[in-house]
Amino acid sequence: MDSDWQPDGGAKNAQLSEKVSEKRAMGGNSATIAFNCSQLSQNSLTGWNARLLASEQTYMKQRFYLFKRGEVYYLQDGLTGKQHSLQTRNRTEAERLWHARNEATASPGLNRALARVYLSANDSKMLTRTWQDVIDEFCSRGQPQTQAFRKRKAGQQAFALIRRKPLVETTAEDVLALVKTAGVMGSACFRSMHNLAIGLGWLPGPILSPKLWPTNQVQIKRGITLEEHSKILAAEMNPERRLYYDMLWETGTSQSDAATLHAENIDWTNRLLHYRRMKTGTSACLAIGPRLEGILRALPAKGPLFPSLGVTTVNARSAEFWRRCKLLSLRGISLHSYRYAWAERAKVAGYPERFAQEALGHNSKAVHRAYARRAQATIPSLEEYQNQRAEKKIIALPSIDTPNHQNQTASGT
Repeated sequence: MDSDWQPDGGAKNAQLSEKVSEKRAMGGNSATIAFNCSQLSQNSLTGWNARLLASEQTYMKQRFYLFKRGEVYYLQDGLTGKQHSLQTRNRTEAERLWHARNEATASPGLNRALARVYLSANDSKMLTRTWQDVIDEFCSRGQPQTQAFRKRKAGQQAFALIRRKPLVETTAEDVLALVKTAGVMGSACFRSMHNLAIGLGWLPGPILSPKLWPTNQVQIKRGITLEEHSKILAAEMNPERRLYYDMLWETGTSQSDAATLHAENIDWTNRLLHYRRMKTGTSACLAIGPRLEGILRALPAKGPLFPSLGVTTVNARSAEFWRRCKLLSLRGISLHSYRYAWAERAKVAGYPERFAQEALGHNSKAVHRAYARRAQATIPSLEEYQNQRAEKKIIALPSIDTPNHQNQTASGT
């Protein structure tokens, strides 16, 4: 026990400290608290009293004050004077929220440390998991072609900004810096990674809200025109490659699907060309018309239809086509433009959308319409349709007001 401790002084100390603590809990006037603290120190400056005085002085530096209005507890910001409800009537809960708010303001480092403790309670890897783990998981999903594409995009230099960074330490500034340098597809891949991490529970919440993600200007793609296709065929001296381009024009298949076709994919009995798409695994079946028949008859009757092109890579076929277009001064087209061209031609011709989707292997109407959006379909005049109906070239649907339709409705047929 301290040498200058006095029994009656200790009683006064206890009373004063109780009053100070009560005022502190209710966010009392700082001047009153300071006066009580000075009385406490004057009464007896023992080691215990000095510690109590230090704690009360620390309290006076706190930013938020707790008070009660009616039955609900509130906080008041000592800097701005702004008040807001804690939405609780329980004193214990209110004090916990009050202390947490002051600690978060006074000690950001302590706040992060406490957050780490809570986050690691349910997932031990939450604090150490980096974006490289998300990239590995993202690149392991989908078909082999999709996985290869994702790996190429994830290997960009832009992803080095966050590759080794823990997920829970990633800020909005990190996301914006990556998106600005990753390009259109790199940005789209990273956004998919971000959503995947949230879906797996690896991120406690979105780093950037959906509305705040930057919008990239996507280059509008178009189909190759008949004139451009004719120029390419006229300049191409390789017979196999010339037939390959003709196959793309007639069928609208992807370059990989066309290059890997075999004679076994042709059903001459029913005049059908059927194959399975490499990207999605869905099946496609096309009726063989006169022009497509001429192309298929010129190809090998057994084995691969394109023996040389089938063993080359996607990049090699694309590079050769790009070189041909450059020599002919053709811009804005690639091998994939043949798929856009097929969809545009089908729309202009009035080809049923469901048939076009099946032909191109599109499971989504939105995707198919994106391919055909540049097509300009000519709408026939109403007068022409009326004349064709008068000549009975168009079968008219029964009107709901005709007696025949009313009789059918009444009889339930």
